[in-house]
Amino acid sequence: MNPIQEHRQLLTRRTFLGRSGTGLGLAALSGLLGRADDTAAAAAASPTGAPPRRPGLPHHAPRAKHVIYLFQNGAPTHVDLFDFKPRLKELHGKPVPEGYLGGKRFSTMTGKADGKLLLAPIEPFHRRGQSGAWVSDLMPHTARIADDLCFVKGLHTGSVNHAPGISMMLSGAEIPGRPTLGAWLTYGLGSECENLPAFVVMTSVSKGTSCGQIFYDFYWGSGFLPSRFQGVKFRGGGEPVLYLGDPAGIDRATRRAMLDDLAELNSIKLREHGDPEIATRISQYEMAFRMQASVPELADIAGEPQSVLDLYGPSVREQGTFAYNCLMARRLIERGVRTVQVMHAGWDQHNSLTTELYTQCRDTDQPSAGLVADLKQRGLLDDTLVVWGGEFGRTPFIQGNLDDRKRWGRDHHPYAFTSWMAGGGVKAGLTYGETDDLGMNVVKDPVHVHDLQATILHLLGVDHERLTYRFQGRDFRLTDIHCDVVKGLIDS
Repeated sequence: MNPIQEHRQLLTRRTFLGRSGTGLGLAALSGLLGRADDTAAAAAASPTGAPPRRPGLPHHAPRAKHVIYLFQNGAPTHVDLFDFKPRLKELHGKPVPEGYLGGKRFSTMTGKADGKLLLAPIEPFHRRGQSGAWVSDLMPHTARIADDLCFVKGLHTGSVNHAPGISMMLSGAEIPGRPTLGAWLTYGLGSECENLPAFVVMTSVSKGTSCGQIFYDFYWGSGFLPSRFQGVKFRGGGEPVLYLGDPAGIDRATRRAMLDDLAELNSIKLREHGDPEIATRISQYEMAFRMQASVPELADIAGEPQSVLDLYGPSVREQGTFAYNCLMARRLIERGVRTVQVMHAGWDQHNSLTTELYTQCRDTDQPSAGLVADLKQRGLLDDTLVVWGGEFGRTPFIQGNLDDRKRWGRDHHPYAFTSWMAGGGVKAGLTYGETDDLGMNVVKDPVHVHDLQATILHLLGVDHERLTYRFQGRDFRLTDIHCDVVKGLIDS
């Protein structure tokens, strides 16, 4: 290739601005150098690789220090699990009465909902504990801890399909590219743990399920924040994190010396270019070095008492199961990890309510309840917020043929659904919000997705309006431009 042509191809925008001496180049370089000073200072303030806390945070005294989000991909059916509606049983097999739909948009699998037949809950409900919360027989372990839970029954969203709905719940926007909750918390509150990431993600799928959801990386992404704030995914088999081990013949002292030299070279580049991804590289190398010792210790559950393992259920010893991941979540927050996102797929029961819903509940009910009980008995529930829920609910009407019970299903329903929360400053034994007599629409104390996000941030001492990041000329935040903290969920 002609050397001049090669030079033109290799002349990047950053190189051009870095070499410019006057005019626009000088102004851009000045901005880059200013950013380099900030980024270098942040890296220097955290020599362990753990992100530092932002100045001025927390904004107020936090009720919680950690969040464990038990995210149920695929949308659990609220009308079969937690939102008991006797009228659904009375009207089973009859069309949805006029006035409940109001031109609402459903997925293309339903199309127009006019004339759809109502479907009764597939298992009985009972009131539980002193709080009298309604919980289905499908969730017997959750039923036993009902007095420790805060049920939020007035949730609603605008998303009607899975990936946009999950993105909305976790990042505040349907379109990928925004920072997720864990990334925002890491950016704002930093890390209390030097040997593990501040934001850890684990995923699982029930064995043999036919309705699993894909786990996209943007579900735990950092969006436009520097990538050092994104979630670190722990694998469900083998080594939890790949490439942590040293090659044969490399001892810890040699690796330490190599990383010190590499950090010095990267620091030079950081000062020259001010690219925050260079700071990310420095911190990730350092964190990986520390995780070489911390991750094997974390994953070794041999010392857990049998009584504790029994809380999580029979599959707790099997790496990659939801039960195992729930136990790991407790062990992670014990070690100071800020946010743990435990995602379980398979709730998308368009034609498998009478089969795979039972599997989902069996695989997740006991571990979820066991986690809350384990945290409580260790005194960790007071400052750990546990959130359980999916991206939306399921329709009160049937999807499929009413005469073919084995193929009963429910479609996506964004207009009303239920999640529960525990610990971390929320009111225990509370049922907040109410839907109509069919579970179709919220009629009392509605909670938008952004309201829930604002409340979670508030419980961790963060004012959702003040935790922002400037990108493309706008100050972005997790909760976008509208929402309120739901004070009724917070214990006084």
